[in-house]
Parts: sequence; structure tokens; C-alpha cells
Amino acid sequence: MRVEIVTAGSRGDVAPYTGLGQALRAAGHRVTVTTHGTFDALVTGSGLAFRPLPGDPYAAQLTPGGRRLHRLGGGLRGTAEFVRQGRRYLDDLATGLVDVGADADVLLLATTTAPLGYSAAQRHGIPSIGVFLQPVAPTGDFPPVLLGDRSFGSAGNRALGRGAEAASARAYDHSSRRLRHRLGLPPVPLAALLRQARRSGWPVLHGFSPSVLPRPADWRPGLEVVGYWWPATDPHWTPPPELTGFLDAGPPPVLITFGSMAVLDASLPTLIGTALRRAGVRAIVQAGWGGLRVSDDGVRPVSGDGVLAVGDVPHDWLLPRVAAVVHHAGAGTTAAGLRAGVPAVTVPLIADQPFWAARLARLGVATEPLPARRLTADRLADAIRAVLDRPTYAERARHLAARIAADDGYAAVLRAVDRVTRR
Repeated sequence: MRVEIVTAGSRGDVAPYTGLGQALRAAGHRVTVTTHGTFDALVTGSGLAFRPLPGDPYAAQLTPGGRRLHRLGGGLRGTAEFVRQGRRYLDDLATGLVDVGADADVLLLATTTAPLGYSAAQRHGIPSIGVFLQPVAPTGDFPPVLLGDRSFGSAGNRALGRGAEAASARAYDHSSRRLRHRLGLPPVPLAALLRQARRSGWPVLHGFSPSVLPRPADWRPGLEVVGYWWPATDPHWTPPPELTGFLDAGPPPVLITFGSMAVLDASLPTLIGTALRRAGVRAIVQAGWGGLRVSDDGVRPVSGDGVLAVGDVPHDWLLPRVAAVVHHAGAGTTAAGLRAGVPAVTVPLIADQPFWAARLARLGVATEPLPARRLTADRLADAIRAVLDRPTYAERARHLAARIAADDGYAAVLRAVDRVTRR
């Protein structure tokens, strides 16, 4: 079968599908990953075919609108701004999805692309499956992911979930109508398409562990939580000597990484350096998109005794070698830390990050979240010391990692692809 995986967003929204794509290819399928051109090498380096989508998620963070999102963070105001800005991005995305599915037998659609990809599958008369990294269906168990993890009670959570679903449909509706027009499909409102999907039991598989977030009992049939899909690994990658030398020279360090988040505050590296000195720990600072290095914006590297700055290092290699990780609680980095069994200090910024940060704290594998807009060196230093000095954090993290390792999210997707293509 020809399988096309369609995703959009940051690296954490793309990397898990490289491992999923490899599992599908090993089962005999021909796999294409359709996503932003930024991730061409990530996809093709995993041995998968690549189809580009418009947009540069990193550059978008550096625009005035992106900076405003970072300032607002999560919550109602941040969510409203996130939806408002998303409408412009979605029009470009819809244009890129016109040819999606033309050479496929089945589409696998991520959270960000499903509302549009559903119409592309209709146009080509092929089945589609949701492969989501976030739980977006309304439930009484927790509020919408963009509102964080503060519960409003079962009825309140469910009402907010329906409201968030309606807001998402409104945000996507204009782009959906444009796409359907170009595909020669009737101008059906997106809300009606979503109702159709629910009534038909459209399958959605969620790529996180039920040990981290169990499947809500009030979800409709067809919505499943199956386990994480891990990024593909490069069998030829070897660690640089300075990294192995640093790791061998002392106790396991703390890792600082903000993944695909742009550092928009030039004071952050100084704050981190101060916090590390006050906590008295060795650290590895991973630059990534976080820009913790010299840049055009004037951001300077975190440096000093006992601190090593590194670039792109595979998390599946690095995280098991550190004592704790300070991160933004993006879905991808959250998953990597859980897999490695290391405790965390979370500094969420936007989107679903406050939700996952609060979830880690509730599971006892991380301190209470430190929202980026209220971060201080003292708070960060205290959280680092807490997660290192209290053995329960590391113990819970190891136990949770063992449960996650028993999941097989790939098998569930393979079964679903087999099932929908045999109808």
C-alpha cells in the first residue's frame, strides 16, 4: 500500500512520524511524509519519501505575531491569539494540500492537518486515519489542551472541549472551503464534515502512552490511545568526542533544551547560566531552534565552568545519560524524557506545552511548571535542586519509563491501515 503521512508544525510534530513511517515501510508499505520543507533532510534521512508543504514554523516564531504568542503563553488569551493567527497559516497549508493523496492508498493525518486532509481523502476516494499527538476530542476528564491542565469539573471540561472544537472548526473553515473548491468538492462547512466523521466512527489513534494519559471513558468509539511513536534513529550517528569527554568527566549533568522553540528573550541564556551556578550542577545546553548561542538577535551562549553547549544530539542517546532535563514540555521532548526515565523541570511557553507540563507534575516525574514568562534564576535553580535532591522524582520516572516501553503504538497503526484499506 502507498501510505502518505501528512503533518505540520515544529520538529516535535514531525519527528515521531519518521519512526512510524519506518514501521510501515518494514511492513511492506511505500511511505511518503508530507510536511514543511524545513524537515526534508529529517524525512529523507529516515529512508522515507518526502513531499513539501509551504510554511516555515521557526520563522513564524520570529514575526511580531509569533513574539506576541510567546508573551501571552497559554490560557484563554494565548489560545484566542493562537487561533486568530492560525487562520493565515491555514490558508497556506490548504494550498499545499491540494495534491495530497493523489498518489496514495491511505492518508494518515496529524492533529494540525486532519481538518483539511479529510477533504483531500474524500476527493481521491481513499480512506484516512487520524494519527494525533494531542488529545483534542472533548472529554470530562480534562480541559482542552490549549487551556492547560486545570480541571473545571467533568461538565465544565466537556463544555470547554466542545467550545474549543467549535473554535477550531471556525479557524479552519475558510481554508477548508477554499481547499474543497479547488478539489471540486461541494462547499460543506467544516463543522458538518466533523459531525460526519464522528458519526462514521472515523478512526483516530493517539501517539502517547495510556500510562501518561489514559483514554477517557467518555470518548466515542474509534478514538484510541495506543502508545508513543518514536523518531527514527540514524545508525551512523556517533557522539562528538567533546560530548563523551564531558559526560565521562563528572556526575551526570542536567540537560537544558527548548527544542523547536525560538528564544525570543535575549536575557534567557544569562538567566539559565545564573540558575545553573546557584544550583551547583554540571549542565549540557542544547541549542536547537532555541538559539542559545550567538545570533542576529543578540542572544549569547550559556557558558561557564561545568557547562557544555551542543547542537543537534539524538535524544534517545543523550537523555539516558543525564540526571534531569529542563525543557519546554513540547510533545516530542516530553515523550523523549519519559522514555529515558529521567525527571524534568518544565518551562512551558505556548500551545499544548502547559498541558503536558502539568501532566508531568501530576505524574510525579517533574516539579510544578515554571511558565516562561514568570521564570527567574532563583525559581529555576530551586526546581533543579528539588528534582535532583528528592529521589522520588527519579524513581517515578524510571517506573513510568518501564510501563511506556511495554506499549506498541506501531502495531495499532498497522492494524488500522490494514483494516481501512480492506473495506
